[in-house]
Amino acid sequence: MNAPEALYQSSLSSLPLIARGKVRDIYDIDEQTMLIVTTDRLSAFDVILPDPIPGKGRVLTRVSNFWFEKLQAIIPNHLAAIPLEQVVPDAAERAQIEGRAIVVKKLQPLPVEAIVRGYLIGSGWKDYQKTGAICGIPLPEGLEQAQQLPEAIYTPSTKAAVGRHDENVSFEKTVELMGQALAEQVRDASLKLYTEAAAYARKRGIIIADTKFEFGLDKAGVLYLIDEALTPDSSRFWPADQYRVGISPPSFDKQYVRDYLETLDWDKTVPGPSLPADVAEFCAAKYREAETRLTQDA
Repeated sequence: MNAPEALYQSSLSSLPLIARGKVRDIYDIDEQTMLIVTTDRLSAFDVILPDPIPGKGRVLTRVSNFWFEKLQAIIPNHLAAIPLEQVVPDAAERAQIEGRAIVVKKLQPLPVEAIVRGYLIGSGWKDYQKTGAICGIPLPEGLEQAQQLPEAIYTPSTKAAVGRHDENVSFEKTVELMGQALAEQVRDASLKLYTEAAAYARKRGIIIADTKFEFGLDKAGVLYLIDEALTPDSSRFWPADQYRVGISPPSFDKQYVRDYLETLDWDKTVPGPSLPADVAEFCAAKYREAETRLTQDA
């Protein structure tokens, strides 16, 4: 099977570009809607790497759409029921973004990233080793690396511009930013989304160690899930059959690329290093495997 053609950056002449993020290109449609194109760009350590991961954007789009549908009873999402053909009628232009573009409602994004952690890994493990807590939330003594937490915890961060690092903040800080009621609604929705998704994924042989959600409000103040949902880009996925407490398990996400980058003499600033073809393909294969496990025969 031929590898899918990679898309590093979209180029649509029929719609005005609003912004390019680390992975997504956003185009304006009208007052109510916009188009989000998920490219094959990969960011690591908050740096966009120069090489795409072939097919990654399509996988992320399908996985997000799967979760948006599965979890919509918990919270509405930003998907608009408008076919791509309606907003990009030119077939040649549409071919570039087919399978990786979604029409979404225009919403006011909230200024926090809602991170939920179910396991002790990554920066949380480092924090726990130093302080016995994660982001100021105290945890029992004697926990090991990759151990499941007694219950999932909510550790929000502020959103940084492209190329800058997000900053962990306390729940109290989110109250300052959004008000008590909305901060509680975001926290409670995040924990519920994670808990339901993690239980489903576990039955499919995937442990969701942690994940990140983003939310937005409509003009009536209704809260929506936006951006992406429970993808290998926004989450840490582990194969359940290889999970062991005390070690960092292998993963279905971009951790493989991060581990490769850690072997290089690179200071984690722009420009990022090029990826060997075998590293990019291995990463792409892991993304595809995660999608298959989660969505096949679902």
